[in-house]
Amino acid sequence: MKKWKGIFWLCLVVVSLLLLSACGSSDSNASGDQGGSNDATPQASDDGGSKGRVVVGGKDFTEQQILSKITSIYLKEKGYDVEEVGSMGSAVVRSALENGQIDVYWEYTGTALVIYLEQEAESDPELAYNIVKETDEANGLVWMDKADFNNTYAILMRRDRAEELGIQTISELAAFVNEQPNELTFATNAEFSSREDGLPGLQAAYGFEFPSSKVIRMDSGLLYNALRDNQVDVSVGFATDGRIKGFDLVVLEDDQLFFPAYNAVPVIRQAVLEENEELAELLNTLADHLDTETMVELNYTVDVEHKDVTEVAREWLKSAGLID
Repeated sequence: MKKWKGIFWLCLVVVSLLLLSACGSSDSNASGDQGGSNDATPQASDDGGSKGRVVVGGKDFTEQQILSKITSIYLKEKGYDVEEVGSMGSAVVRSALENGQIDVYWEYTGTALVIYLEQEAESDPELAYNIVKETDEANGLVWMDKADFNNTYAILMRRDRAEELGIQTISELAAFVNEQPNELTFATNAEFSSREDGLPGLQAAYGFEFPSSKVIRMDSGLLYNALRDNQVDVSVGFATDGRIKGFDLVVLEDDQLFFPAYNAVPVIRQAVLEENEELAELLNTLADHLDTETMVELNYTVDVEHKDVTEVAREWLKSAGLID
């Protein structure tokens, strides 16, 4: 009997400790469950030294991880109490921003225009940016300066193969496929193969079509390796991916401007900006320092040289003269 009483009191103590721990913790993770709300509005920290609290969100691929880390480190260095919430899908991170679970993240103009605002795709970077900036004002979201890099879809070839065939533009690729339809194999992920701003639209716009037997579908992460290893001749990719440099690939010129603009922009909640107006200047400074060459190099350093994202972000901020 004493033995069971001892077990009872031990269980009671454990349960009490667990309850105290739960009461003392705060759930600030922006996840796919949008039922809860997290007040992420900047506020003074307990030590009185912070300019405010900022929750930085991000998506689940290398470029976004780099952008989120750059932003977090920079704002911390400027005196803000920063929390990072990353590895979210596009729909989740957008909802987290709208619901106040995060305060700022980097979004692409084309994604916002087509997916969130349900408007037609736009290949002109300035026009796409102006549309999303003006339209999102009604949603309480502020688009800062757009960075001078466009992570749109890209059609890629190995440099030696492209030079051998004399293909530099998508129009030249289209002409070659029409003349020799069974010569080249094309690698694509499932999404690009079915989207209207993907392969179907591209072929319609340029007037050509790969035979179905020459279109190979695979996971996005395998596309670049398949092209590098000579398993395919042409592949879809993304214009700022570091493996373009690492694998000596070339981006065929989109000479008919088919692909939509996907410039990256820091997007912040209006309520947060009103609390800390300095954030606008800081975020614009980051955007103004980033261009295509820089982003490709940063992605290359992480994806190909396998360097730590935090280390890469901090080193770039130092080299740009943004932090000591």
